[in-house]
Amino acid sequence: MSAVPGTPFRSIDVRLEEGVCFLRMTRPEAGNTIDALLIAELTSALDRHAAQAGVVVLEGAPEVFCAGADFGELRERFERGDVEVEQDPGPLYDLWYRLATGPFISVAHVRGRANAGGVGFVAACDIVLAEDKAAFSLSELLFGLMPACVMPFLVRRMGFAKANFMTLMTQPITAAQAMEWGLVDAVEENSSNLLRKQLLRLRRIGRDGIARYKRYANELDDSLATARPKALAANREVFSDPDNLRRIARYVRTGKFPWEPE
Repeated sequence: MSAVPGTPFRSIDVRLEEGVCFLRMTRPEAGNTIDALLIAELTSALDRHAAQAGVVVLEGAPEVFCAGADFGELRERFERGDVEVEQDPGPLYDLWYRLATGPFISVAHVRGRANAGGVGFVAACDIVLAEDKAAFSLSELLFGLMPACVMPFLVRRMGFAKANFMTLMTQPITAAQAMEWGLVDAVEENSSNLLRKQLLRLRRIGRDGIARYKRYANELDDSLATARPKALAANREVFSDPDNLRRIARYVRTGKFPWEPE
């Protein structure tokens, strides 16, 4: 397995091996949180390499897969006084949509923590493999937010009732629970070995067959496309609320949650 030359990404590593494109998020010091650069680089990597791969594997760090939105970026926006500047959730939704519907098999390999938008990446993928210590959570409501763009992908994968429960409770669920609920497909203590075993099989499927099947599956269920306008509108509403941004800025600055006193 080797890095792809000519791709000087800052937030991800890209590797190609025998028809598999490995995309690894490399911001562990920031919890692999989602910022504009990460979205742009993952999108660019798919632009450059997805056509050469029948399988795309998305990975994070051993301790954290992806912790969700970059609150540091949101704090800077608030402290600059850019509350009125609309944040565009479209590129992230479209990246998830591409993982869900693109002409390749998308695989999320989850170790550690997946929270908020990290669960969005998980729910968007065709196959989810997890380490037994992985945990999954939606913490948005604690800050007055909601998983607006995550929900269409999560509902599609595990149904409305369980997605609603995760949203309202805001507590992490284990990998075993996530598999029982349909968010995860397989769990092992050594998830890297689990991934290796699954790729032995997935590599045998031709790209043309994958593309035809994914196109057909998308025609059977077009819920992600129809949900996009509502999801983006709801996301813009909560992320443009000055009170929400103030809560986030205080949390980043002091570590205090919204319900804690000054």
